[in-house]
Amino acid sequence: MRKHKNTLRLTSLIAPLAVAAGMTVPLAAGAADYMMEHFWSAKPAGTGWVTNYGECWQSRHGPNNLEPCVVPAVPKEFTVRLNFEFDKYRIENVVNDNELRRLDEYIAQVNETQTREQISLTGHTDAKGSEAYNYELGLRRAQTVQDYMISNGIPPEDIVSVESRGKLDMLPEYDIYSVQQRRVKINAEYGG
Repeated sequence: MRKHKNTLRLTSLIAPLAVAAGMTVPLAAGAADYMMEHFWSAKPAGTGWVTNYGECWQSRHGPNNLEPCVVPAVPKEFTVRLNFEFDKYRIENVVNDNELRRLDEYIAQVNETQTREQISLTGHTDAKGSEAYNYELGLRRAQTVQDYMISNGIPPEDIVSVESRGKLDMLPEYDIYSVQQRRVKINAEYGG
């Protein structure tokens, strides 16, 4: 994951601009060195050099024994609430697109990190319907999210729990028949 950047390459990009601006090429080379040394920083010290864009670089003039960059681990606990249409359980039935985008961002972050996550999925329903029916509906919702995550690169063995709470565990701040109750909750903790 380490990228190497040399001053010559950066200088070749800056030199034409410097000439157009009336500066000399040595000044452009100095600007390249300045950019190399002042816009990259080691976070934490002693590891790879990370830009503000999260790219991993190694300083040309700095330490040459830096460890490769470590992609930041995902949050210790991450919860997303995907709300479903009434009596539905497919991804296309999720009504809060912003949470689906959060899930996509989370999946990308999990796929980039070297840390293994233990992901638990719990399906929920609103209060309509029997307890048995809602248990099955909640489970189908959780399985749909499981399939979605796996299809987007999450290793199946990292999803350690897929369960349903049906119409149990209502969110007290919402009506028991609200779309907010029809959700899949995703929790992730560090694995081994």
